[in-house]
Amino acid sequence: MTKPIIEFHDFSFKYNSQAEPNLTNVNLTVQPGEKLLILGPSGSGKSTLAKCINGLIPGEDQGTITGSGQVAGHPLGTTSLFDLSFSVSTVLQDPDSQFTGLTAGEDMAFMLENDAMPQTQMKQVVAKWAKRLQIQNLLQQAPQSLSGGQKQKVSLAGVLVNQAPILLLDEPLANLDPIASHEILDLVGKLQQELGFTLVMIEHRLDLVSALDFDHAIVLNDGHIVSDSDITTLLKTDVLETNGIEPPLYVRVLKAAGVDVTSVPNLANVHQLELTTEHQKQIQRWGSMETQTVNTRTQVTPLLTLQDVGFQYSTSQQATLKDVNCTINQGDFISVVGQNGAGKSTLMKLICGFLRGTGTIKWQGESLEPASIKEIAEHIGYVMQDPNQMLSQKTVFAEVALGLQLRHADQIETKVNDVLRVCGLYPFRNWPLSALSFGQRKRVTIAAILVLQPQLLILDEPTAGQDWQTYTEIMSFLEQLHQRGMTIMLITHDLELMAQYSNRVLVVGGGRLTADVTPAQLLNDQELMQAAHLCSTSLGTLAKRCETTEARLIAGLKEGGNERERN
Repeated sequence: MTKPIIEFHDFSFKYNSQAEPNLTNVNLTVQPGEKLLILGPSGSGKSTLAKCINGLIPGEDQGTITGSGQVAGHPLGTTSLFDLSFSVSTVLQDPDSQFTGLTAGEDMAFMLENDAMPQTQMKQVVAKWAKRLQIQNLLQQAPQSLSGGQKQKVSLAGVLVNQAPILLLDEPLANLDPIASHEILDLVGKLQQELGFTLVMIEHRLDLVSALDFDHAIVLNDGHIVSDSDITTLLKTDVLETNGIEPPLYVRVLKAAGVDVTSVPNLANVHQLELTTEHQKQIQRWGSMETQTVNTRTQVTPLLTLQDVGFQYSTSQQATLKDVNCTINQGDFISVVGQNGAGKSTLMKLICGFLRGTGTIKWQGESLEPASIKEIAEHIGYVMQDPNQMLSQKTVFAEVALGLQLRHADQIETKVNDVLRVCGLYPFRNWPLSALSFGQRKRVTIAAILVLQPQLLILDEPTAGQDWQTYTEIMSFLEQLHQRGMTIMLITHDLELMAQYSNRVLVVGGGRLTADVTPAQLLNDQELMQAAHLCSTSLGTLAKRCETTEARLIAGLKEGGNERERN
């Protein structure tokens, strides 16, 4: 019988800085060559378990271990991080934090240099993996200049050169557009089949990753493994919903339409679903009951106007943005979409005054050209995609309170605590920021801007890397702000978010604003979707089989799901 490559027996771990264990009585067995998916809400222990697998615990993060575990034959707790690094390669959620070289090629060679590999051989190995991942043209570029998908490929290549028997991916899709996400998943799947390594993946978006055909998935909550099964078995239970994890969109629709999912074969793959004629009729009837929110405003008040706006980072580069013209009206809820590197974030930075380009930007008819960043911030709040670029204080409470303190506001404690509760951060209010996960730090940056109550709120991928419960809480709160009159703009790759909450979609591609449409218009225009580097969700596949539309099914989820009355 083959010896497991990863094994935990009654394993528990408690950080020295914490009063309670972060993992409790974990029992897990993974065979060589298997694919394991780790699911769970934020704070459930996923990252802690990953650190136990790759040796960061106890190599870097000290704590108390009880029980036993081994990875690739190395006993946990006594094996050095260096020794375990030859058995486990890790790609982090934030690739920027993993880069060490000045170019992509240097970064890929970093591990080989540490092993004192001769330079001639090193170049051959780097060239081999660059060709396999199709990034030969990126080897001389700075990693920070690459798009999100390119960064993930470089990070992946940088660990694959080691050819470790275990590849650990920590939320690799969190910051990628849909097409880039599918490309990374396809690449990982092909490499796993070719090389036979054991794959361990942490990911929130089961809708995307279920196509990888994992051997089993575990669900963590409060440090315990509450489920360990294949994905089909998992989807036929309510374990995901009970533990704050979003089921795949098509499964949500099946359940909301009254289909008995326990009777549906091949439930783990939307392309292989075996739906009866009655199932299809149920979904068609359910989808036809959707009612999209109609904009009933009879008077439109321009808030922000962009005229021939453009920007070029250097004279040697092609313009990142060119000839952008649009008007943001009071009360709009706008999604800005487009592939990684299309210029979406640059456009938002121009609006906020962080960058100064060509053309004219007006706030309520007045040019923002003479206004300082501080003056613009009185009206416009901006939440960056990378939380590490926004955090400056030591604790959660201090970070969220900083803006109010600088404005000499009153009732600071009450206002901060209210926002922390909405963002699911109140239990962590006294925590040091350094102890938070990437997703938790992102929530802190959102809270720090929301507490200032700007008139226009711009958020760059606010829900990326967030669990379902936090995603829902953040979007519900933003919707409440919108209903009270706040104008909101989101940079997002999430089609469900776009369709459920937006009244307009701005499509940015090739440095230009290529379309200003409604969510339904975008979803029904495949050519425009492809230009925006978007692809249909699993609902698109389901909708075709049931003679309805993806837009109808997404809007149907917005209208109440199981709580709606069905005929």
